[in-house]
Amino acid sequence: ALSSAASDVYKRQDIKLKLRSFLNTYFEDCEINDDDNIFEIGHISSLFAMQLVLFLEKEYRIKVANEEMDMSNFKSLNAIENFIIKNINKTTST
Repeated sequence: ALSSAASDVYKRQDIKLKLRSFLNTYFEDCEINDDDNIFEIGHISSLFAMQLVLFLEKEYRIKVANEEMDMSNFKSLNAIENFIIKNINKTTST
């Protein structure tokens, strides 16, 4: 079995790959770095924001609460990844 730290690294890499794949459907001509603010790059609409939340809820079986609908949670790949990890840990610890 993987150690907890190795499992966490693997989980984070897997999350990034899935996020990049999802984002590439919206940012076809744009290279997105882990810390790039996706809202500043452009092409973002309220529809995209809802699609992103629905993708995260379905893919990771998490619930995004109204108070978590803050742009800071979704502004970059790193921010989204941290949000997912935090929510996965929250649902598995209860």
